[in-house]
Amino acid sequence: MITYNSPEHVRRTLPHLLDTCDESTRVWLWHNGDHEETLEVVRSFAADPRVHRFHHSRENVRLRPPTNWLWQESDGAFVSKVDDDCMPEPGWIQQLRDAHRADPQFGAIGCWRFRDEDFVPELAERKIQTFASGVSLLRNHWVQGSGYLLPRALVERHGPIRDGQSFTRYCIELARHGAVNGWLYPFVREENLDDPRSPHTLFPDDESFHRRMPLTAQALGISTVAEWAQQEHESAVAVQAASLDLREYSGWRFRRRNLVKRVQRRLRGRGSW
Repeated sequence: MITYNSPEHVRRTLPHLLDTCDESTRVWLWHNGDHEETLEVVRSFAADPRVHRFHHSRENVRLRPPTNWLWQESDGAFVSKVDDDCMPEPGWIQQLRDAHRADPQFGAIGCWRFRDEDFVPELAERKIQTFASGVSLLRNHWVQGSGYLLPRALVERHGPIRDGQSFTRYCIELARHGAVNGWLYPFVREENLDDPRSPHTLFPDDESFHRRMPLTAQALGISTVAEWAQQEHESAVAVQAASLDLREYSGWRFRRRNLVKRVQRRLRGRGSW
């Protein structure tokens, strides 16, 4: 778990994460920055027997360095990251681990962070696949960077996340080399506290949203809770509609897709050229 400037989140999400651990799970904590209240909360759990290592970075180095710290220095059979604003359901580790052990072709498989109303059967059902192992996935070439489980063997084979490379692009690279990514189905849930539709959200109104606006919302020019809720829904629809043709994620096809998305955002009054 990577924490930053969010004591309200961490007070809820960190003890929840620890409670989902079994005897074979070790939690690594990385805190970015010097926000004293958040740091105090994290340090209060650092001596918990389920916490294996704790690191404090005075600088906010964001996500790539702490993710690679875990990937490169741990020796577990699987690695994961849980964001400090997310709560995977109890049993998530065991369910994802069992799926991996049943089918060694799986790469990054994850918990589903969206709401019931975000599920679009006519889009999702064509991508839901049941494998010879009996395990079903809603396939996609990437999952979100929280609440996933990834085999260490793939990290050793493909290396860490490179400078400038997102977790999404890393997952797509794994898929190009034959890994099957997606969300376990029926879904294992992850509560996303940054979703204003969550009962645990910290965004009950526009004022609170402006105080703690997510980076993605800032980048997209979103300024209200209603717009952010709509964006969360659109993100869910987008991954269900996303192509499984890997040619769509490189070259001219990739550039065309990005241009179309930028035009659509511009027409909706979000973002800039």
